[in-house]
Amino acid sequence: MTVCYRHPDRATALRCTRCDRHICGDCMRSAAVGQHCVDCAQAGAAQLRRTTRPRVRAASGAPVVSYGLIALCVLAFVAQVSSRDLDSELVLWTPAVAHGQLYRLLTSAFLHYGPMHLLLNMWALYVVGPQLEGLLGRARFGAMYLLSALGGSVAVYLLAPVTSATAGASGAIFGLFGATLVIGRRLRMDIGWVAAIIVINLVFTFTIPNISWQGHVGGLVTGMLVGVAYVYPPQPNRTRVQVAASVLLLALFVALIWWRTAELVS
Repeated sequence: MTVCYRHPDRATALRCTRCDRHICGDCMRSAAVGQHCVDCAQAGAAQLRRTTRPRVRAASGAPVVSYGLIALCVLAFVAQVSSRDLDSELVLWTPAVAHGQLYRLLTSAFLHYGPMHLLLNMWALYVVGPQLEGLLGRARFGAMYLLSALGGSVAVYLLAPVTSATAGASGAIFGLFGATLVIGRRLRMDIGWVAAIIVINLVFTFTIPNISWQGHVGGLVTGMLVGVAYVYPPQPNRTRVQVAASVLLLALFVALIWWRTAELVS
């Protein structure tokens, strides 16, 4: 006579289709194919949770990219204070970019108009940057920051008045906010705080004069797109998709810059 492996006093002819042990009616768990014992059912549920929950491996080490970007912006501000000509040579000014000074699209993201402008952006980078860098790794975080900064500058180049001069890391910071929103949602984290920060900053952007809404919105959209490309692809092809998405986004920026330049020159 065969008995249940968990209840030796109960005779049974049922077997677990996974481990082949005898089980009684109380120990039987329905499965997609056949029936499982209690232990196999629990093991299968645990494996399902592990495979369905997205995994993003945190990088080890200090957030050197985040701190390096902060240091670079501070040094650039010191250079601005020391040299009055630096602003006119490196800020984003559309006529200069149209005449070949494309480097202004990136150099402008490291300059700031006054200490308060610098302090607010660097504080945001200090709060958000290390967490993202730990989740994505230094190379991906650096690429995301630069793409967000460039996305904000391209939006300014396309939409802002031609005579306006723009500078600041706000486009890149908004990109980090957008990426945090996307990545946090993917990892099922509490994203209410970052959503509130984005809404509050957008209200300030559109209500306070002399703030480049084009740079803020351009950086935000770019950061969200990069965040989707970095955390949503399946694990086996994730690196290739990340590289391809970054290259395609950069190519899109180049095409938009070329189109805008041709329009202005003509």
